[in-house]
Amino acid sequence: MIEFHLSSRSGVSPYMQIVQQVRQALRLGLLRDGDQLPTVKEVVARLAINPNTVLKAYRELEHAGLVAARPGAGTFVTGSLADPAIAANGPLRRELRGWIVKARRAGLDEESIEALFRDAVRSARIEGVA
Repeated sequence: MIEFHLSSRSGVSPYMQIVQQVRQALRLGLLRDGDQLPTVKEVVARLAINPNTVLKAYRELEHAGLVAARPGAGTFVTGSLADPAIAANGPLRRELRGWIVKARRAGLDEESIEALFRDAVRSARIEGVA
């Protein structure tokens, strides 16, 4: 089961952080059709956020056809964003993990690492590499 985490410094609203985390887990194949998301009550207790925030995120995921609420049972994954190319790139993933270790050793926190990575992706796109 996925465990959500929120960053107050990300500049992204809490409900959107939940949506993004579910989408990422689906893309990486960490969540699959039939898997259950944490209940609203569980997320509220763990993250100390308003239940409406979680409900809004789950509704958006449902509207996108990625999850479905089953009254009395919970919210379950019904769609996929899995990319076979990600699974086939184990060596690339290991290289990226090594880069992250170097970044942490250089004193960067998670948000700084993400910012650096996003900037590199943007730069590559601008240069026509990606």
